[in-house]
Formats: sequence, structure tokens, C-alpha cells
Amino acid sequence: MASVQSTAKPSARERLLTAANELFYAEGVQSVGIDRVIEHAGVAKASLYNTFGGKEQLVRAYLDTRRAGTADRITRAVAEHDTPREQMLAIFETQGRQFDRPDFRGCAFIRAGAEAGPGGLVQEAADAYRGWMRELFTRLAAEAGAADPDALGHQLQILYDGAGISALMDHDSTVAATTRAAAAALIAAATGASAEA
Repeated sequence: MASVQSTAKPSARERLLTAANELFYAEGVQSVGIDRVIEHAGVAKASLYNTFGGKEQLVRAYLDTRRAGTADRITRAVAEHDTPREQMLAIFETQGRQFDRPDFRGCAFIRAGAEAGPGGLVQEAADAYRGWMRELFTRLAAEAGAADPDALGHQLQILYDGAGISALMDHDSTVAATTRAAAAALIAAATGASAEA
């Protein structure tokens, strides 16, 4: 029996989020006006306001979508490894693969947060993402036997953030390998294990 392919057009919400993801990530949240998003999505202005309420809510939804995609990518990378040490390093390896993408523009959360300033929905989205990353690193650090899992989790998060900024600004192909080596050294120092692998 032949399968029936859906020809349903994506919803206004889906089209707005796709347009927001493409435009906000490529050009920045502040430089892209709401009219460009609406035009790019091919929806009426009322659709945006009925669906999201305004630009800040659309930016929040865009960041929530990016967070879900990043969390899925990282969770899959972590699941491919058996030990907490390998799992922590896998986070840096999957991040490094993003640096090689032609559309890589850095961390969407850092960029949006820097443009939006403190407080508000954008800050909440950035804080939720960073909190998730910190909890993941800290949990894996505890499972790896780190003497101070909170400190190691914090150090790894700083390294992760810095790698993304360096990759964006320096266009240096060695950032991923350098970052992974630094993470391995931090993990070894915190757990008393070898940095080799």
C-alpha cells in the first residue's frame, strides 16, 4: 500500500519560528524587525500578535526552540558514551562540530542576551539554557567522582561558553581540539584521573 504524504502547510506558529530562527540567528535579534520576520514567514501581522503577543515573546519562543535542539544534540552525544568523563568530553566534541558549520554564528543565547540586556523573557530563556548546561556538567562531574562537582561544572561551563565565543570571533579551526584538551585536563585534575583519551 502506498503511503500518503501530508501536503498540509506548516502552521503560522511554525512558519514564524522558522523565520525567526533563520533571521535572528543570522543577523541578531535587535537588527531584525518584526515586519521582516512576518514577511519571511509569509503570514499576516495579526498571526504574530495572536500567536506570540509581540516580538519579545517571539524571541523567547525562538530561544526555547534553539534550547530544545541543542539539548537534543547534546543528550544524544552524551548517550553514545559509557563513562561520565567520556560524556563530558562528548559535549565539547559535539560543540566543536557546530563550529565547522558554514552558518555558525556563535551561541544564540549569548548573542540575544547581550542585545536584550538584563531582565525580561530573553534573559529568562538564556538563564534556563545556562542552568540546564550547568546542571548537566555538574551531574556528570559528580558521577565522575570530582572532589567538588559544582566547581568543575562551573569551570566546564565557562570553557564551553568561551569556546563558542572564540570560534565565532577568531575563526580558528583549532578551537574545538584545544577546548577538548583543556576540558580533559580540568576533569583529570578534579577527579585524579588521567587526561589521556
